[in-house]
Amino acid sequence: MTTTSTARPATSAAPGRDWRAPAAACTTVILWASAFVSIRSAGEAYSPGALALGRLLAGTLALGAILLVRREGLPARAAWPGIIVSGLLWFGLYMVVLNWGEQQVDAGTAAMVVNIGPILIALLSAGILGEGLPRRLLVGMAVSFGGAAVVGLSMSGHGGSSVLGVVLCLVAAVAYAGGVVGQKPALRHGSALQITTFGCLTGTVACLPFAGVLVSDAADAPLSATLNMVYLGVFPTALAFTTWAYALARTTAGRMGATTYAVPALVVLMSWLLLDEVPALFTVAGGLLCLAGVAVSRTRGRGRGALGGARVAADPPADAGR
Repeated sequence: MTTTSTARPATSAAPGRDWRAPAAACTTVILWASAFVSIRSAGEAYSPGALALGRLLAGTLALGAILLVRREGLPARAAWPGIIVSGLLWFGLYMVVLNWGEQQVDAGTAAMVVNIGPILIALLSAGILGEGLPRRLLVGMAVSFGGAAVVGLSMSGHGGSSVLGVVLCLVAAVAYAGGVVGQKPALRHGSALQITTFGCLTGTVACLPFAGVLVSDAADAPLSATLNMVYLGVFPTALAFTTWAYALARTTAGRMGATTYAVPALVVLMSWLLLDEVPALFTVAGGLLCLAGVAVSRTRGRGRGALGGARVAADPPADAGR
């Protein structure tokens, strides 16, 4: 495998005409929403660490195969700090503690706590990356967080809650935010595929202590649970994290984080269609608020790029083509 020492600049399209980055962001949101449905099945047969490792193994194999076919090689040395940070925090810690946390608290509590992640992303990206906090982003995030809280409250009461579970979901939110902010600078020195592949590989290595549990759980797990774990690795991980990185390279971390507030609304819809779980009117209202907030946060002023202010020309990422 060869090493690429220089990043290839992305081709900047005219503002409002490049549909690829918005389409990538939408793909990520849809696939991440579908992950909640699959986790419910796989999580009944696999422990949190085993499920995370199995998912990451499937994702790493899929991404590695594509990387070899495309012959992209290794990213530049400058990308590795961000790759390691995102790999350890987001691919590794986040997936384990979220799986664990959702076994300790009801879905509503988990949704409310984890959804502080986009807020933390906006704050960290403003302080560390100097992205600023546009008014429309703040307003949109406030509306979306309110919607997520409504969804969470409407779903609460269907399971037990514990202090440990709340703490785990809080750790998941912090790990998610730290991983995103760490990944953003790495995308200046490598493609979305490179950054995602080696971030996923880093998370896999970090989760190897769960290998014995994974083997044990796989021996007893039904085929449907194992297939759901593989699905999680190939689509919500390999594909969705790559499309996420592609879009993130072309906008701010704060705006991308706000986009994920559409996930709760899509989870409600998918649960209705796939699991025959009819949502309450309160839940539907919360989902609509989430989508409204995302719409507000994605609006842009004059002269802004297609993804609401991404400075593609001034800060060109590598060729970035969940």
